[in-house]
Amino acid sequence: MTQSLTLRRPDDWHLHLRDGDMLRAVVPESARHFARAIIMPNLVPPVVTGAQAAAYRDRILAALPDGADFEPLMTLYLTEETDPADVAAAHAAGLVKAVKLYPAGATTNSASGVSDFDKVRPVLEHMAEIGLPLCMHGEVTDPSVDIFDREAVFIDRVLDPIRRATPGLRVVMEHITTSQGVDYAREGGDTLAATITTHHLVINRNHLLVGGIRPHYYCLPVAKREEHRLALRAAATSGDPSYFLGTDSAPHVDALKETGCGCAGCFTATNTMSILAEVFEQDGALDRLEAFTSLNGPAFYGLPVNAGSLTLTRGAPVAYPPKIHAGADTVTVFDPGFPLHWRVDP
Repeated sequence: MTQSLTLRRPDDWHLHLRDGDMLRAVVPESARHFARAIIMPNLVPPVVTGAQAAAYRDRILAALPDGADFEPLMTLYLTEETDPADVAAAHAAGLVKAVKLYPAGATTNSASGVSDFDKVRPVLEHMAEIGLPLCMHGEVTDPSVDIFDREAVFIDRVLDPIRRATPGLRVVMEHITTSQGVDYAREGGDTLAATITTHHLVINRNHLLVGGIRPHYYCLPVAKREEHRLALRAAATSGDPSYFLGTDSAPHVDALKETGCGCAGCFTATNTMSILAEVFEQDGALDRLEAFTSLNGPAFYGLPVNAGSLTLTRGAPVAYPPKIHAGADTVTVFDPGFPLHWRVDP
């Protein structure tokens, strides 16, 4: 029997669009289903000033297909030299919706990130005053800490001290991957929220490593044990406003994924909504999919819910292309490993 589900049009609260050929290839994939997205600033060089954010926004808009209805919500890359006045001006102009904190060396293009968190306190204090959210890549980079423990250690060593020292700072824990992240976000009050990716709801570390290394499942933060995946599923499908969708869709060309030192990132923009409908149906929570994809994020960021809608129809399995082209290269679309029966209606 065919089923249909209509939602307010969703947003993506954590998205990588890259630049150049890759930008032109992937922006239509997000604009097809999402009305807005928080755009990550970790280009080379990174987007650190309001002027750079405006120029990047213009390149994104120029790459949109004709007739596309998609708003890029820009962010600034926090460095130890970030000027609080520039951040405030970009926010006051309506250009910048958040600032992104990368611990230096934590993930792709994070070399310009923060090593000494005391040096960014003036920026964080000013952000708390003006209500500008801080999006945090929540992993320590201490080489003595196991990669599977780096999120939990970050909460204790970095996130909680920053929040205690900066009352009122609005913080998004991006792409949480652990039960500790789930619990901390739930207990953090109305100034704390967390995004959850599509792929972390689907894969655990066995999917990455058992039977051979699967580079297109390699991401940072890395997928964790099954108990953590189940905690993420319970959080995402709960309807709790502490959690909302941030795909962290992060495209890399196949040549840089399928190599001796492959890049971290899963490209999920193309099929995220079909995957999420399947996940929420499996967990008996289709009635809470709209909260996760379309309602909770705008509420935290203080933005209106989208006026438009998106309809998914359940029927025969949907066939998505396994790859898309970016210039002369290809990018592999995330494979959830199970059939997708929910199709996004045109």
